[in-house]
Amino acid sequence: MTADPFLLYGTHAVETEPVRLRAGLLSADFVNGNLRTIRHAGTEVLRAIAYIVRDRDWGTYEPALADLAIEQKDDHFSVRYSASCEGPDGSRLGFQAAIDGHANGRLSFDVTALPQSDFETNRCGFCILHPIAGLAGSPVKVEHTDGTIVDTKLPLLIDPWQPFKDMRAITHQVRPGVSAECLMEGDIFEMEDQRNWSDASYKTYVRPLALPWPYVLPAGQPMRQTISLRITGGSKETAKAIGAEPVRIEPGETGAKLPDVGVVIYPEDVEAALGNLPLLKKLGPQQLLLHYDPTRGHGRDALQAHARLAAAYPASTTLECVVACAGDLEAELSGVADMVRRAGLRLDAVAVSPSVDRQSTPPGSIWPACPPLEEVYAAARRAFRDLRLGGGMFSYFTELNRKRVPAGALDFITHCTCPIVHAADDLSVMQSLEALPFITQSTRAIYGAKPYRIGPSTIAMRQNPYGGATKDNPDGQRIAMADRDPRHNGLFAAAWTIGYAARIAPARLEMLTLSGFTGPFGVLATTGEPAEEGTPRPIFHVLQGLAALAGHLQIEMRVSDDRVAVLAGRSPAGGITAWLANITSDHVTVDTSALAGGAAGPVTIWDGAGARRLASGAVSGRLAMTAYAVARIG
Repeated sequence: MTADPFLLYGTHAVETEPVRLRAGLLSADFVNGNLRTIRHAGTEVLRAIAYIVRDRDWGTYEPALADLAIEQKDDHFSVRYSASCEGPDGSRLGFQAAIDGHANGRLSFDVTALPQSDFETNRCGFCILHPIAGLAGSPVKVEHTDGTIVDTKLPLLIDPWQPFKDMRAITHQVRPGVSAECLMEGDIFEMEDQRNWSDASYKTYVRPLALPWPYVLPAGQPMRQTISLRITGGSKETAKAIGAEPVRIEPGETGAKLPDVGVVIYPEDVEAALGNLPLLKKLGPQQLLLHYDPTRGHGRDALQAHARLAAAYPASTTLECVVACAGDLEAELSGVADMVRRAGLRLDAVAVSPSVDRQSTPPGSIWPACPPLEEVYAAARRAFRDLRLGGGMFSYFTELNRKRVPAGALDFITHCTCPIVHAADDLSVMQSLEALPFITQSTRAIYGAKPYRIGPSTIAMRQNPYGGATKDNPDGQRIAMADRDPRHNGLFAAAWTIGYAARIAPARLEMLTLSGFTGPFGVLATTGEPAEEGTPRPIFHVLQGLAALAGHLQIEMRVSDDRVAVLAGRSPAGGITAWLANITSDHVTVDTSALAGGAAGPVTIWDGAGARRLASGAVSGRLAMTAYAVARIG
């Protein structure tokens, strides 16, 4: 990688390079003590086998590895190491790990943990991730702890709860003639559908969620778990090359109109937005999503601030109104409506959600006290009589899937997503894009053709439904559940944003919000970045392009593999504009020849060398895209 990591990721910290383990047709990447991308003859069998220790807020410990020994032979590989985790109270958990892989398709991962003191955790043990591409809705065989075996299917639409419980083993078809059995020993395992959180996997994990958490591992009591993978069939195959050919793209059918682009505005960001009004106008969002939360002290001053911005930038406006539900609903919502009028705030819509619904209710937990949503929506309708009314969840699809709202009373449905709920490494964040079509399809299955909005959805987590708070990230690291993420400042976020917009385009959204304007979720640089404070981040140019495409008819693009994301739209005048993003850390060559007849004009590419404008002839051949590069054609 020749580009400055800061330009790509917003941080000089570079992820640990994985160690590729091979034994015959079996391969796996060893990263930070765990296995990723487990393949057989080049086909992904499991996305990960990982030994995970979580704290009481579901944050993930980063164990310190020691005594690491890796041995590789043609027909066998082995890994041995020790590791430890230290809790905030000084408690310690140590464990010994052994990994063995064989050319006959067998793989084992064995861990014995020993708490050196009483150790509090929400989860301690193995997580096994099955990929979703090609597996969603496919047949599997599940063996339960009582020995019964059930032939069933992985969920196609996203299951709000656990599709399988009390698991001992699960077997699936890797490809015709090849199957994989995953045997789990040492605890009770169950599976959850991680697509709820936009993870691109089904996750099988230890300790059923119906049991109490957090819980304490007693000092001095060892705990052993073993995962065994057995791949059978396909003995005469050879491993296929991964990513050797150029990515081919070509236009397909004309789809629906592309959605409006919104930006979220918090009251504390209004003055900075007003100070950068020319850039806001250049960005060109069709919608301002104005956040209002009385539980955080927002009142008439916050609404007056929003009113100043709405007057200065005449876009459509939606008030994202958190409902405290602390007393009389009628009085609370009519009071907010009265303050809106007194502040002179021009609104086109209001979206409401009870404050408690931002907190997740996992399986086995007691639902928090909350007025019936029918009453919340009715009170909001009476308070804001002339406005469109939206509802859903200001948190994530998970909560919307588990607490399905009475949509008949609403003019639109809304929810957010966040890609760093469970993992924050670069690969996991980009893989989360695979889950987005399943989220939109599942929402459509529940709510039909109801107008549908998504966002604000950013890499960083703006609120934590699963713990007491988001994680502070003052040093700009890759941290799950963090309140800010350095990659938002770099090309990584620009590529992720194109990937996001491309994946949800068939869902016929009316609005998509993937950023703020200023602040940590915004499109303008802040102190400490390579660019001067207030200058556009790479994500600015992408969102500007998405805003320019709003209302254009989507052109469905056929892409030969998922290393590149493509979003294209046809203007009323008939011209095609295509946005391409390399969503990998590798160089990718894109065959753009099929666009030559429809996408006229030059190519602009943003990469580690900055922004460059290429000649129109580049469309007729191949386009070289470095890590996380973004290109606009036409």
